[in-house]
Amino acid sequence: MSNASNLQAPPPAYPAPQAVPGKALGIVSVILPFVGFGLIGLILGIVGRSQSKKVGAKNTPAVVGIVLGSISIVIGLIVTVAIIIGISAVASQCQQLGPGTHQVGSTTITCS
Repeated sequence: MSNASNLQAPPPAYPAPQAVPGKALGIVSVILPFVGFGLIGLILGIVGRSQSKKVGAKNTPAVVGIVLGSISIVIGLIVTVAIIIGISAVASQCQQLGPGTHQVGSTTITCS
């Protein structure tokens, strides 16, 4: 007997995993809200999810990016409204007090 008859064929190679369309956009959309670009993160998440959905693939990073982008936008709007209200209150107080430095309670307000 020869050794050639004892040799077996190597097992078939596994196919390379296919890249999920939109997955990179999904990952970027998760990062952007943390660096101040919630709207862009939301848009990229929606685009990434749409690309994945077209081929029937699941894209969890894109969904997370959509959620984080939305939350970032809402928080940004709340902070903006709070700042506008605060500036408006100080401007109103300055209009009543006139120019100069004023002590209101424990707060010092400087009006010009």
